[in-house]
Parts: sequence; C-alpha cells; structure tokens
Amino acid sequence: MAKADLTAQRLRELLNYDPETGVFTWRSRRCNNAAGTPAGYRRPDGYLTIRLDKKLYRANRLAWFYMTGGWPENLVDHKDRNPGNDKWQNLREATHSQNHQNQVVRKDCTHGHRGIALHERGLWRAQTLQGKRIHIGYFRTPEEALIARIAAERLHFTHSPACEPQVESHDARVQLDAIASAVLRS
Repeated sequence: MAKADLTAQRLRELLNYDPETGVFTWRSRRCNNAAGTPAGYRRPDGYLTIRLDKKLYRANRLAWFYMTGGWPENLVDHKDRNPGNDKWQNLREATHSQNHQNQVVRKDCTHGHRGIALHERGLWRAQTLQGKRIHIGYFRTPEEALIARIAAERLHFTHSPACEPQVESHDARVQLDAIASAVLRS
C-alpha cells in the first residue's frame, strides 16, 4: 500500500496510539507480535519505524495521521529534539526551514553553541540559518556572539529553542533582553 492508500481507519484497525506515552501497540496478533505489544523498531538515528501493509512509516508521522486524520503537509518535528519521544504534545508540523531551526549542537562543536565560531581575526562570528546563512556580526567574546544570535533567532524564528534559551548568569540574561528589545525596535 502506498502512503496515500493507508487510511486513518486502516491505521486504527492495526494499531492503538497512546498520545500520553507516544507508544503504538498492535491491536491484534501480527506475525510474531502479540496484541498489545509495542509496534515497530528503533532505528540507529533514534526514530521509531513501523511496517504496515508492507510499507515502512516513521512513528511520528503515523502519530500525526492517527490524531488528525490527515497526513502532515510538511515534516513532523520533535519539540524536545528527541526522535524517540513521539508523545502527541511533543510533535508539531514544521517546514524544512523550521525543523532546521530546532537542531542540536554538532558533535564537533568545541564551545557548545551552534551558530557561533571563532573567526580568523580573533573575533567570534555569529550567524544563523533561515533558508540561507545570515551573518549577524563579529563579537569580542563567545557570550556576546551567542546573545546576538539568540536575539536574532527570537526575532525571526518560530521553532528555535533559542526562544527559551538557557543563559547562566543574570548579567547575560539582562544583556540578552536588552539586545532582543533593541532588535525588535529596529
């Protein structure tokens, strides 16, 4: 069956979905799986995949289809960035650009923040992505670059975790709020 051939009715005939836990279970015995057992398998990237009528589906997309009765027009984003958390409250529809805003920090990032990098002139460059790379500016410290990047993301983005950043010091929080207010006024 193609994606378009899988109906919400057929999905509900095969599986139960618990929106509180995000777990799909089989409604009846299927191959080696007893009724009530969890459906699917966890891929190495953390996503749960479920085979229905000889076709593979990602559980986050099935959850959307199960709850709304329609396939998402775009991607289904995990708000907490955990691909294994398919609870309904953790899922939202997102464009590719919005989904990109909700990325984790790369493993090769030495300072722990995305969007800032030490430039060859000894200054810290802040940038962000919105379909293309957007240069924010150069700063003396990584903290100043981070604050500027967060302020820019608060202004332009809807799905970025920067909308609720984890800023450690009170002074940095005050500075962030001042920069965000200045950016919003301009």
